[in-house]
Amino acid sequence: MIRFPRALPALLLALAAPALAQDPPPDRHAGYYYPVPTSTETYESRMQSLAEMDRAHRIQFATAVSQGTLQSSYRVPYAVFAKGGEADRLIVVGLQPGEMSTIFRIRAVLANMTTQARLSPFFQERTIVEDATFFDLLKMMGFRQITVTDGDKLAHR
Repeated sequence: MIRFPRALPALLLALAAPALAQDPPPDRHAGYYYPVPTSTETYESRMQSLAEMDRAHRIQFATAVSQGTLQSSYRVPYAVFAKGGEADRLIVVGLQPGEMSTIFRIRAVLANMTTQARLSPFFQERTIVEDATFFDLLKMMGFRQITVTDGDKLAHR
């Protein structure tokens, strides 16, 4: 029988602590801005994040999108904002019951955001517009995550 010193578990935990510290923090926005996500997808963008994009640029982007929705001549069914220490998490919240209550409606809203992104000079100057999506724009700006919710029961990341 091999006997290990009593301090071994503490030693192993201490050695693992630097690796554990690098794990992403729990989603502190779930339960406040949206329910715990019920589904996830991963989009692999071919775009590179632009080095000059930082927290301030991402906040400015979310503010501009929000301002555009508020100044629209029609009621836009969602609110957009950036969160996280680096403002690299985009959150889209449905404002009306039922409008984003299925994954298919959420995807339709995101498709409309692609259409809007393709019209922007920023996007036109840096991409092949007909091939790039809203997700590519987010990647270029340094966003790491987008969560879309109906603001009630459904959240998709």
